[in-house]
This record gives sequence, C-alpha cells and structure tokens, in this order.
Amino acid sequence: MTKKKHLASGLALIGASALVLTGCAGSDSNDAGSDSGSSEGGADRAIELAVFNGWDEGIAASYLWEAILADKGYDVELTYADVAPVYAGLAGGDFDLVLDTWLPITHADYMEQYGDDLDDLGAWNEEAALTIAVNEDAPIDSLDELADNADLFNNEIVGIEPGSGLMRITGEEVVPGYGLDDMTLIESSTPAMLAELQSATDAGENIIVTLWRPHWAYNAFPTKDLEDPQGLLGDAEGIHSVASSTFGDDFPEVHEWISNFEMPSDLLYSLEDAMFNQYDGDEYGPIVEQWIADNQEYVDGLTS
Repeated sequence: MTKKKHLASGLALIGASALVLTGCAGSDSNDAGSDSGSSEGGADRAIELAVFNGWDEGIAASYLWEAILADKGYDVELTYADVAPVYAGLAGGDFDLVLDTWLPITHADYMEQYGDDLDDLGAWNEEAALTIAVNEDAPIDSLDELADNADLFNNEIVGIEPGSGLMRITGEEVVPGYGLDDMTLIESSTPAMLAELQSATDAGENIIVTLWRPHWAYNAFPTKDLEDPQGLLGDAEGIHSVASSTFGDDFPEVHEWISNFEMPSDLLYSLEDAMFNQYDGDEYGPIVEQWIADNQEYVDGLTS
C-alpha cells in the first residue's frame, strides 16, 4: 500500500499529514494508506517519493514508478509539496527521491543551493521546454508582438506557483526582455492557470499563460506557443531524477533502475493523457495499471 500526503509551502516536512493532494492531477483522498512497513526489495522502510504540486509530468512518472515498485515488493509513500520544500527535504534526508528536476535552467538555483547533498541520477526525458502559450487563434505569434497587443489579453499573463522556475524566468527575463512591464504577471497555481485556460477557451477569449512541454494541456486545448526570438525561456531541458545522498545505499536496486530510466515524450504524453485528460477522477491506480498493461514491453524493460 502507498500513503500519499500533501505539504503546502512553508509547512514542516516532518509530521504533516494532510491528505488533500493539490495540483491539476487531483487527489487520492480516498486512499486510506498504510503504515510504512518493511519492504521485500530494500531498506526496512518505505521509499519517500516527493511530487511537485501541479507538475503533471512528474505526477505521471511518480505514479508509474509507484506501481512498478509496488509490483517489485517495495513500499512507496508519495508526498505532494511545493518545489522549495522538496529540495530542502531531499538534502535533509526527509525525502528519498523526486522525478521532476528540470536542468540546466529551471531548477538550477535549487541544485546550486543543495547540490552537495543531492544525487543527480540523470535525465529520463531530454525534450522539456518552458513556454508562453496563447489560444490558437490569437492574433500574435511571437513574444516580441505582445507589448503592442497587451490589451487584447487584458494586460495579464496567467502564471503558476510563485516558487517555480518558470515564474522566476518569466518575471526576471521574459517580462523585462520583451518590454512587458506594464502587464500583470499573475501568481497563482497550475490548477488555477488551467481553469483560466479552460474558461477562456469555452468563452472564445484571448488568454496568455505560462506553460511547459511536455504537458497534456496541448492535447486538451487549442493553444500555440509564442515564439521566443531572444531565447529568454532557454533551450530544451532534461527532466532529471534527483535523490538524497543516502538513497543509493538504502535502495541500491531502485537507484540503478531510476538511473537507467528513460521515457520518450510520446509515451509520457499518452500516460498524462490517460490520467489527466481522458479520465475525470482522482483514483489513478487503475488508470496507470491499464496503461502499464497496454505498454507492458516498455515497462518490463525499466527493471530488466
């Protein structure tokens, strides 16, 4: 069994036990969980797997590995938290692993701060990119057109969590670089941003949002990325698995599996689409199990 917790930004990493899982991935609040017990495959405790609130590629990968590791006899505890507490928790030994570190740009500040106490297990996807997206029929195609057309978007850029690298780069690089200082960069959350995108799509209105690839929203909504001629959002990044410094000693077999983990974007999109677009619920276990059955050869190769 797997326990799932949620930690809001600023809460203590130890002792928090709220079971409401934020993020557009929904929640698993009906899962009663179980006490961390001994694992057949590793240390005499559960693997503490941290999941960033609202980052769907990491949520999907985490549920995938939860199912794989459970099948191999490991106990896994998923804990949802904001970005900063996750890295502090990894460095302090409160978490074992997170599967959603974007490098070399988005999470570079956290790796610089905590990197001496972390273990970078490498990238499992090399096609991640930060984006600024608009509705597909918006009258502009590039960020350098936005300042002159800001009023068409209510002079607002709908953002996500304020602690994210995407928001930092948008606020510190994109806004001044393209002369968007008169626009309001709204700090909110990924679910709130997606709700605004849904509302604007339904109403046929213009909207501009901070987004990233890979993300299921590109399948669900008619959107397009604005060109970034100055390259301020950076080049494509890798999505890395990052562990605590003791993870390899505590769970050597899992450490090796995760170090060798690779997932091409087409498979990631299909898993995200099954979990967050085709399915309108929050009990992801059966959805992931079905996806595994449909992609058994790939999944078996992850631990062979």
